[in-house]
Amino acid sequence: MSGSVTEFRSETAGLPAVDGYLHRPEGSARGALALAHGAGSDSNAPLLRAMAEAFSAEGLLVLRCNLPFRQLRPKGPPSPGTGAADRLGLKHAVQALGRLGPGPVFLGGHSYGGRQAAMLAADEAELADGLLLLSYPLHPPERRAQLRTQHFPRLATPALFVHGTRDPFGTIEEMRAALSLIPCRNSLTPVENAAHDLGGRKAAPAALAAFHKFFR
Repeated sequence: MSGSVTEFRSETAGLPAVDGYLHRPEGSARGALALAHGAGSDSNAPLLRAMAEAFSAEGLLVLRCNLPFRQLRPKGPPSPGTGAADRLGLKHAVQALGRLGPGPVFLGGHSYGGRQAAMLAADEAELADGLLLLSYPLHPPERRAQLRTQHFPRLATPALFVHGTRDPFGTIEEMRAALSLIPCRNSLTPVENAAHDLGGRKAAPAALAAFHKFFR
């Protein structure tokens, strides 16, 4: 199944814009997925492109979006304190997708983008029907005590985690322990021999299969 890819932008005065690329499936979409990039990347990241192509080929409307911090400057990581604006940008992305057609709307992203998606869902459980979190950055490399799980006990949105077995931001064992803090339905899909980038395009089939199984 093939579709189309177009630039997408939605603006509201005084609020972060929704900016990125919209993948439309051939025929009517069965749902929608908003995907955010990591701290050092943008919506053109190979992993996001691969995921968007794979999921749209299976009938989902997919938006790979540039977070507000990336819209402000083309390179570099987010500055301290930009998380709230990035979460607001993600909220608007989900709302924009919801206006484009019927069906469930999912939210997710890679690394930093996935973390912001999870934090947003912890605050607004009804915003999305499910989370797809790619290479969740459980802790900074070699700083295992600095866990980024404070919002996990408040999650009420079903969450699927896809994680490489060689990811320095968290081992599979550490991820399993962290997911026990989440009170709602969740699942972890390991990607063998993958690091934090999940191996790029190689991860798309595994993520898609896990998505279909978890959200069927």
